[in-house]
Amino acid sequence: MISTSNITLRVGKKALFEDVNIKFTEGNCYGLIGANGAGKSTFLKILSGQLEPTSGEVILTPGERLSFLQQDHFKYDQYPVLDTVIMGNARLYEIMKEKEVIYAKEDFTDEDGIKASELEAEFATLNGWEAESDAASLLNGLGIETELHYNMMSELTGAQKVKVLLAQALFGNPDILLLDEPTNHLDLDAIAWLEEFLINFDNTVIVVSHDRYFLNKVCTQIADIDYGKIQLYAGNYDFWYESSQLLIRQMKEANKKKEEKIKELQDFISRFSANASKSRQATSRKRALEKIQLDEIRPSSRKYPYIDFKPNREIGNEVLMVEGLSKTINGEKILDNLSFTLNRDDKVAFVGGNEFAKTVLFQILIGEMEPDEGTYKWGITTTQAYFPKDSGKEFDNDDTIVEWLTQYSEEKDVTYVRGFLGRMLFAGDDGVKKVKVLSGGEKVRCLLSKMMISGANVLILDEPTDHLDMESITALNNGMKKFPGVLLFSSRDHQIVETTANRIMEILPDGSMIDKMTTYDEYLKNNIGASKRQAILDLNTEEQDD
Repeated sequence: MISTSNITLRVGKKALFEDVNIKFTEGNCYGLIGANGAGKSTFLKILSGQLEPTSGEVILTPGERLSFLQQDHFKYDQYPVLDTVIMGNARLYEIMKEKEVIYAKEDFTDEDGIKASELEAEFATLNGWEAESDAASLLNGLGIETELHYNMMSELTGAQKVKVLLAQALFGNPDILLLDEPTNHLDLDAIAWLEEFLINFDNTVIVVSHDRYFLNKVCTQIADIDYGKIQLYAGNYDFWYESSQLLIRQMKEANKKKEEKIKELQDFISRFSANASKSRQATSRKRALEKIQLDEIRPSSRKYPYIDFKPNREIGNEVLMVEGLSKTINGEKILDNLSFTLNRDDKVAFVGGNEFAKTVLFQILIGEMEPDEGTYKWGITTTQAYFPKDSGKEFDNDDTIVEWLTQYSEEKDVTYVRGFLGRMLFAGDDGVKKVKVLSGGEKVRCLLSKMMISGANVLILDEPTDHLDMESITALNNGMKKFPGVLLFSSRDHQIVETTANRIMEILPDGSMIDKMTTYDEYLKNNIGASKRQAILDLNTEEQDD
């Protein structure tokens, strides 16, 4: 068990947390949620001991081991992958190294023998004999193939390092497990594996995630951070949302009844306070009026953008025809003879672990890359807007946000352009910010503004939820669902894929493709290509920016 006693953290004059008292108990998985800047990651750092609070203390049950997901992707570059995972249990790794030193001695003494015996006993208690196989099992589950287990961490891509660090956090059955955005850089199959692991995990888990489906699947309680306080709700994310909305509705209804009562009492008092025969009743009602207190309903600190993709032109029946499309890069076949036709009602999700192939296909369809073989043809009524996975080139200039967005708008009026930025929570002076200094989340919101202002009737989105908070992801999900045009997209957000797509495509490791008219959950349920998806997990995930 882990708990806090009167935790306060001040940053300058601002109190990020104020007298937080909360208890996290064994057998529960807590989803820690809150608006951007609410302090979710900061609170995990306080719990893990990485950050000292201004006042208060964190109380950990004596003898229990706490493990957390490391965020420094370069910290273990000088260590082998398998060793990095086993370091998740620091004492076990320390014993392994001590044993190696003792057994390497040429002049092995009696004292060394006694020490070695003690270490072996502790080693066995910590399940040391199963350490390498347990670590390998975690790595394989997350898609790090066996051939990489003995490589140095420095040889891995950024996405592979994230998986290794996640395996490290999970290793050795910790009593308390702290996970900050564990699904980042994981494909949908690896996320599904992690979900099952956490569902079957018997100890305490506290997780920060923007993945609503993930939180619904694994969480037994939600810890909501708002205005420096943390409120616990039983149940998963959807239950929290319904409960919090219900609470607000109940308070509003109660206040409405109180306001009606106040008006009734005030009317009586004003009518009869000067009437001698009614003065006693008027006085009584004055006392009753003084006792009525309206509940304070503080608006949430959460802010939801408004995402609405409105095509300038209705799309026709002919959307896209792809015939025999192939692409080889650096001697590797990425796309192999792909053929498909898009219909006007299609919302296509590209799933599976072969993320590089999805990006290559999108770049070909948008005209940024030429295929080696095959053709594609867009319908005459179509206009396309593209959300790239790597948007660095888009913002490598000295434009302000307003200037940058204006170039993509047919209407050059500044007020019109600012309206689209306002929908994405850019207000006031934000418009004169230089685009090259924007954060990852701000750049994503700019790209979504660009797609809205374009009026395109075909949207191509390559991992659009990266860097977005929960509120923005929810708004994007709603915008994609109600979009009347054609969608081609890839996303690690299970809920977006399930609630948006009516057609699933999966590019396999050999470059061929499965194409099914179905929802994502039905696709998984029917085990279509399940074995191939497992094979995809053995591919190196393309390195991504943090």
